[in-house]
Amino acid sequence: MALMDRAKNIVLQPKQEWPVIDAEQTSVGALYTGYIIPLAAIGPVASLIGWSLLGMRVPFVGSIRIPILTGLRMALVQYVGALVGIFVLALIIDALAPTFGGTKNQIQALKVAAYSATAAWLAGIFGLIPALGILAIVGLYSLYLLYLGLPVLMKSPEDKAMGYTVVVIIIAIILAVVISYITRQFYWQPSAMGMPGL
Repeated sequence: MALMDRAKNIVLQPKQEWPVIDAEQTSVGALYTGYIIPLAAIGPVASLIGWSLLGMRVPFVGSIRIPILTGLRMALVQYVGALVGIFVLALIIDALAPTFGGTKNQIQALKVAAYSATAAWLAGIFGLIPALGILAIVGLYSLYLLYLGLPVLMKSPEDKAMGYTVVVIIIAIILAVVISYITRQFYWQPSAMGMPGL
């Protein structure tokens, strides 16, 4: 299925789309090249454009822009973090499956991780306008997509789907914090030159 059709279907009609995804044969390489790599790039590219080219106007300070090379480095690090993070999340989903009555299957776990992340990746477009970055919160819809996808793809009983989802979300938050900590080591920090005591 075409990338845009899949993204639209998983966001707008997830209950109908998860069984379709469940039946599809694919590979790690196909998922990455056909879906994960392009969609995971939305946020980093939008943030690069928003912060390095457009900037953000701050009252009494003026316009703030990140130098283009620094912005490029930050976008690249953020992008690699997203690509690695989705793979690690899939490993976690797969490892937890038997605990919640599900079936271990690495490809199915990667499908759940990738397709449930669609809303969060699409919400990255708000990075184009830094002042609207808070609207990326709509990406939390991905949690609902995860909740719907886990029982279908990992064959977990419906009565254990909520527990499975909650545990995966908690681990995903910890994973995101770790990846964020690592990636922030490469982020730009405003210069404190000329400011006494800094």
